[in-house]
Amino acid sequence: MPQTVLLAEDDRAIRHALERALTLEGYQVTAVADGVEALAQAHKSPPDVLVLDVMMPGIDGLQVCRVLRAEGDRTPILMLTALVETADRIAGLDAGADDYVVKPFDVEEVFARLRALLRRTTPAGEPPAGTAGTAETPTGTPEPPAAPSRHPAPDTRHHLHAAGLRMDPQARRAWRGTRELELTRTEFELLELLVRNAGIVLDHSTIYDRIWGYDFGPGSKNLAVYVGYLRRKLDEPGAPQLIHTVRGVGYVLRED
Repeated sequence: MPQTVLLAEDDRAIRHALERALTLEGYQVTAVADGVEALAQAHKSPPDVLVLDVMMPGIDGLQVCRVLRAEGDRTPILMLTALVETADRIAGLDAGADDYVVKPFDVEEVFARLRALLRRTTPAGEPPAGTAGTAETPTGTPEPPAAPSRHPAPDTRHHLHAAGLRMDPQARRAWRGTRELELTRTEFELLELLVRNAGIVLDHSTIYDRIWGYDFGPGSKNLAVYVGYLRRKLDEPGAPQLIHTVRGVGYVLRED
């Protein structure tokens, strides 16, 4: 089955061009002209990924983001924006967006970012959507899933620990000390990468490739925006900073 995209863009020319390009790329696209239609469609038929224009009349892309995240909807969201200031990008991340593309954009960049977002929604080793919860016996007969324990004990064997941080990759939860961190999908994956490589300087290209699956080049500010946003959630008054910039190289997680 083709992956589904919900596209919300009020500019008719951009909407039609992007809808056609995504369709030719193999996606099943539903295109709408404003945020009200986007929310209605998302509730009616949840897509695999949303592509939202920031500036739309009535309910804009940021408001759509906030509503869906408040409802607990974790569908990946790619924002289209003509706003290039860092504060504007941070506003999108605050609203719950996972990534953004600045207009005017190259459609190949949109494809690359969508591929990266969709790869992260189905972790390696998990069955495709619609097959979870069943296993096959050697004869190929579906085996019913085991009944969950009424009071399952927390499994801490696979928790990650570094620099006063603790992460549970399976439950996608993270703590600094006793304080649990509220992280978006991309923030969690960025922090997990840094924790797994604590004390090691990771260069920009490595981080882009591991998190986004695509190196956007030296002119991109995407990584810097996410690191800044993650620092705001990690840092505590009087406590050492955990994510350090190695100028001209990349970033490292360490407590010093």
